[in-house]
Amino acid sequence: MPRYKLVNGETIQLTAEEEAQRDAEEQAWNDGAFDRAMENLRAKRNKLLADTDYLALSDNTMSAEMTTYRQALRDITNGLTTVADVEAVVFPTKPA
Repeated sequence: MPRYKLVNGETIQLTAEEEAQRDAEEQAWNDGAFDRAMENLRAKRNKLLADTDYLALSDNTMSAEMTTYRQALRDITNGLTTVADVEAVVFPTKPA
């Protein structure tokens, strides 16, 4: 399917070189989908860990449930190999 661009108010079909360049750009974007998904997942995970960091201070005794929760957050990226895997991640529930 041909692509078009707008030049000075006129619709013009892309040249073969422009089509190839656009295809390469789209492929590069698609190739980076997993890395972007993992980056977003890690950002969410890191925020959840940061929200409970105060519980891990040396003057505080963390409950076994909280220790398990924090470990589950740290392990959440293990074994993920596709964007679908990342999108299917379910975060653990924070203990009370």
